[in-house]
This record gives sequence, structure tokens and C-alpha cells, in this order.
Amino acid sequence: MRFLFYDSVTHIEKGISITGVKSFSLTEEFLRGHYAKRAIVPGVLLIEAMAQLLGWLIIYSHDFKLSTFLVLAEDAVVTPDLRPGFSAEIHAELISTSKRDSLGRVRMCVGGREIAHVNRIIYGHVSEVKPEDLRKLFGYYSGLNGAVL
Repeated sequence: MRFLFYDSVTHIEKGISITGVKSFSLTEEFLRGHYAKRAIVPGVLLIEAMAQLLGWLIIYSHDFKLSTFLVLAEDAVVTPDLRPGFSAEIHAELISTSKRDSLGRVRMCVGGREIAHVNRIIYGHVSEVKPEDLRKLFGYYSGLNGAVL
């Protein structure tokens, strides 16, 4: 994963949901030179942040025995013209999962107000993984460092 679009995981419940946070500041590398006169956070980055967290929920729910790839994001809405300088809470819910694929939904809120959501996200699964490597990555990327692993 080249860019991580969430800062930490604050809650995770296996097979159910995950919550995380992301602060979008003007100093973010991905905003450098982006809309030079009036910086905005691109909506696709909000979707990516939500998708990354849901992907980790799926991996965690399957005991790190698979990895995921995004197949479909449908019914997505993002607030236009979001200026950097806010912290968002990301909520992802796993609707169904099998060995082959998973379905979920996600939303992002600032101060309790929804700024983005995707009502239907489908992931395919890859089973040729090294569970211990995924477990270590999740511990590092989530900020949990073994707390729930």
C-alpha cells in the first residue's frame, strides 16, 4: 500500500464493523500542487480512505488468511469542495462475507455530520497470502500494535 488514507483504527469488531480516523491537513503530500489557488480534498480520496478500512475489516474477520481487492463501489456520495483542515471519523460495516467475496458499506463523518458514504462496496478475495505478514501490517497500519490481534 503506497498511500495510507487513514491515521488509526479506534474500534474493530470481527465480522461486524471497524471505525477509524483521518485528519486531512493542508500539508498532506497528496495535496501538494493540487488546486494551487484553492486546495480541496478530492472526493476519491475519501472513498479510498473508507475502502481501505473496510478492506482491513474483511482481512481481520478472516483471521488474516486472505487479502482483498476492490471490485465495485456503488451509490457513493461525497460532499463537494471540502477544504483541508478537518478530522473525519470513518465507519465501515460488513454486510456479508464468504471465502470468495465480501459486501459492505461505509460512511465518513465530521463532528457527527456525514460528508461521504458508499452504500455498496464489493471486494474479491485472494487466498494466497502470508497471514503473519498481514497481521504485522495491520498492527502497524492500524496503530493497535497487537491490542486486538
